[in-house]
Amino acid sequence: MKYFKFDIGDILDVEFTNLEGKKVKLPKGKWVVLYFYPKDNTKGCTTEALEFSELIDEFKKLNAEVIGVSPDKVESHKKFIAKHNLKVKLLSDENKAVLEKLGVWQLKKMYGREYYGVVRTTVLVDPDGKIAYVWEKVKAKGHAKEVLEKLRELIER
Repeated sequence: MKYFKFDIGDILDVEFTNLEGKKVKLPKGKWVVLYFYPKDNTKGCTTEALEFSELIDEFKKLNAEVIGVSPDKVESHKKFIAKHNLKVKLLSDENKAVLEKLGVWQLKKMYGREYYGVVRTTVLVDPDGKIAYVWEKVKAKGHAKEVLEKLRELIER
């Protein structure tokens, strides 16, 4: 996948911060839906998290874990989960090291203003740790269902 700025074999070696403030890596031996989003409690990010949460049991049936990553602080993630009763796991990359390494922290433009932020991206990682599929510049509404359909398609091959 040309999109990423590093060897895709490294995806299981990147570290994020979990809700307890500990460094963690992605789980091995299962499918991982790793979705990168800009900010907790914003419209698109809430839509995406709620839709993944609604489908979480379907993902679990397929041996898949759904993990959202943003540069928000752990405390922000905890409030986001509680406010919306989210069922997805959220991880933090406050210093943006992984976001930059993966190439999802990019220069963006809105209303004539330039700023750096997360470009909404989803990565589907297979149980062997290989990237099976990537969605770039994702539109939040309906995305979770699209990811679930792709996962089913890949498993049935």
